[in-house]
Amino acid sequence: MNPDPSITPGFWDQRYASGKTPWDQHGVPECLRDYLKRTPVSGRALVPGCGSGYEILTLHECGWPVLGLDFSPAAVAQAQRQMGPLAQLVRVGDFFAPADDMSGFSLVYERTFLCALPPELHVSYARRMAEIIRPGGVLCGFFFLGPEEEPPPHPLSQQQINTLLGESFICSEDLPVADSLPLFAGKERWQVWRRR
Repeated sequence: MNPDPSITPGFWDQRYASGKTPWDQHGVPECLRDYLKRTPVSGRALVPGCGSGYEILTLHECGWPVLGLDFSPAAVAQAQRQMGPLAQLVRVGDFFAPADDMSGFSLVYERTFLCALPPELHVSYARRMAEIIRPGGVLCGFFFLGPEEEPPPHPLSQQQINTLLGESFICSEDLPVADSLPLFAGKERWQVWRRR
């Protein structure tokens, strides 16, 4: 059995180079904007699998010290171009690799990162989130609920998400999404998971 090519940076680099990025909203979803308006800054924020980085700018503008991380050099280059003088907020990196500055986050934003990972990495994702988010901190964002005939994206059921996150997190918000991209329309939920 061949390994899933989506676990390599080159897979994503090709998509950015060709402009085939149907997950890129070219802006910030309304659910995130609403959440940030009603949530006081309480520490550092992380955007793993940040892609073009629009949300990084929004978090920064709202006062959050934020780090964007992607293992695709092409994605990071695009985000850095887009950010101009704030390019240092984004770097190439592996979410799963230990790093001195990868702990104690108050907010981690999820948008197409979990569903970009092959299913065999979903448990590692949940464990890593529990490691890097401080107690009382949140994992907030958009969770893709299938089906999908040709992943990625790799959909999950709500029960799978509950099982993955339920040991270390409590879901405090679960809302439908009105401004989904066509790829995700009717198949994603805005959720906030608070670290126990």
